[in-house]
Amino acid sequence: MVTLIVPVYNEERSVDRFLDAITPVLAALRPRVRVEILFVNDGSRDGTERIILAAAATCDDIALINLSRNFGKEAALFAGLNHATGDAVIPLDVDLQDPPHVIADLIDRWQGGARVVNARRRSRDGDGPLRAMTARAFYRVFNALSDHPMPADVGDFRLFDREVVEAIRQLGERSRCNKALFSWVGFEAEEITYDRPARAEGTTRWSWWKLWKLALDSIFASSTLPLRIWTYVGVAIALAALCYSAFIFAHTLIFGADVPGYASTVILILVFGGMNVFALGIIGEYVGRIYTEVRQRPLYIVRSHRHAGEP
Repeated sequence: MVTLIVPVYNEERSVDRFLDAITPVLAALRPRVRVEILFVNDGSRDGTERIILAAAATCDDIALINLSRNFGKEAALFAGLNHATGDAVIPLDVDLQDPPHVIADLIDRWQGGARVVNARRRSRDGDGPLRAMTARAFYRVFNALSDHPMPADVGDFRLFDREVVEAIRQLGERSRCNKALFSWVGFEAEEITYDRPARAEGTTRWSWWKLWKLALDSIFASSTLPLRIWTYVGVAIALAALCYSAFIFAHTLIFGADVPGYASTVILILVFGGMNVFALGIIGEYVGRIYTEVRQRPLYIVRSHRHAGEP
């Protein structure tokens, strides 16, 4: 059996369209595999839960997890991984930007022996030029800083064998970027490519602020290199200050004391003060995440769970 994990948040207009698109794909796969659709309702405030329950009443292959509030997509996806029962798992979005017809290609590679099958985007027609450019920049920065790079242009849409799912479930950190964790667990991965279409319905819930926070979580949760960089910067500044002090001392002995310059003093204070504040900000990012981890709060809370096939 293959479990499709579909996180949803205020997607009442998208659920029926998603099911209409995916039903013929699953029907074609049925001779080979049974496919279960596991919706994770991430605290929706509209009719998303009601529509999913209505669909589940007529289809035995739909399951639903309701979270007690909105915990964010990363937590919702992890909830889906924890409750998925399939021999393989495929996370995908309800907005049809992850085309259902690609599922068959993922399953073909899995049945051919692959444990991880990544779906790489050839194009990003659903994203504007600025969003596409920032996405490419994020992957470059992340892979330059991280000890475990992740494949560019590969989102959550991919297939995991059950063994890989069990490895991911052991990673319980609260500041999560699932794409980075998917790469961290390892396992040799195969890859297919597809063209990413525009959303079939509605607008993205990923504002620029949410994307910025996810980027920070991804980098600071996956690498200590920013801290290490400031160690090297501090050493370089200390050496430069020592050399400059020696120069001033020698210059004063040989040529006498100059009238100190106000402008140069202010510039030095501002530059080094700004660098100190920036370095403290990076340290604060790590300390904040340490605080989040040591509280040991659950990543999500399940309000209710309807299993596939339940009346």
